Amino acid sequence: MASSSTSATLAYRTVEVGGLVLFYREAGPRDAPTILLLHGFPSSSRMYDTLLPLLADRYHLIAPDYPGFGHSDAPPPDSFAYTFEHLAEVIEGFVEALGLNCYVLLQQDYGGPIGMRLAMRHPERVRAIIIQNAVSHKEGLGPLWEARKAFWLDRAAHEEKVMSTFTSIEAARQRHVGRSPRPERYNPDSWTDEAAMLSRPGQGRVQSDLFYDYKSNVAAYPVWQAWLRVHQPPMLVAWGRYDPSFTVAGAYAYARDVPGAEIHILDAGHFALDEKLDDIVRLVRDFLDRQFEQGT
Repeated sequence: MASSSTSATLAYRTVEVGGLVLFYREAGPRDAPTILLLHGFPSSSRMYDTLLPLLADRYHLIAPDYPGFGHSDAPPPDSFAYTFEHLAEVIEGFVEALGLNCYVLLQQDYGGPIGMRLAMRHPERVRAIIIQNAVSHKEGLGPLWEARKAFWLDRAAHEEKVMSTFTSIEAARQRHVGRSPRPERYNPDSWTDEAAMLSRPGQGRVQSDLFYDYKSNVAAYPVWQAWLRVHQPPMLVAWGRYDPSFTVAGAYAYARDVPGAEIHILDAGHFALDEKLDDIVRLVRDFLDRQFEQGT
C-alpha cells in the first residue's frame, strides 16, 4: 500500500456557521469518500497535519477546529455556552455547511463525545468510526479522573487545583509523552504551541467550562454504548498504551458493543500520531480500503 505524501492537496479554509468563523483543514479529492477528523484537548486540527497528506490520495479529509480552539473563533463564555452538546451542534452546522452527507468519523479525545453526538443525530451519515484514545466506557478513565470527578461534584472547591494540571506547559507535555519510554520521539513544539493557545485571554474559563461539562459525557456512556450495539458501525480502534489519562481497558471495551471492532494497542501516548504515524496510516488505509471495496 502506497502512503506517499500528497501534501499539494492540503488547504486551510474558513466557513461561517451560526455567526462563528470556523477554521478547517482540507485535503484530497472532493469526490472521494470523506473522513471527518475530530480533534482532542487541548489541540486543534493541527494534530492531523502529518496524517492528512498520507491519506489524501484516496480520501477527502476535513478537520475542523472547534469554537475556542485553534484558529476558530473563541467567543467569550458569557455569550457562548462551552458544552459538548453545543460544540456538537456547531460541528453539525459545519458539516451541513460543507454538504457532507456521508463520512467516516475519526475521533480522538474530545472528538469522541462530539463524534458520538453527531452519530446519534444522523446515523445514516456515518460510514465507519475510527477511535484514537477516545473513551465511551467508564473503565477507560484512569486514576487521574478521581480528582476530576471531585471537581464535577464541587467546582468551586476543586477548580483551581484541577485546571492547573490541565493548562500548564508541563501538563501539556505529559498529555503527549505520557509514560512513553522514548520521549525523544516527541516534538516539543506540540505542547509548547498548545500551552501558548491555552494562555490566550479567556481560555481558562473556556476550558474550565468544557471540562466541568465533561461529566455529561460520562453520563451519556450507556446511551452511546446502546447506539453502538444497535448500529454496529465498522470500527477501528488504534490506542496509545502510554496515555496517562485513558486506560487500555477503554479500547477493549468497544468490543463488547461492536464485536467486529478491530482493536490495536500501539506503543504510543495519548496523541498516538506523535509516535506511531506510519502504523496508524497503515491501519487506517487497510481498514478503509476494505470497507469501501466491500461497499459496506
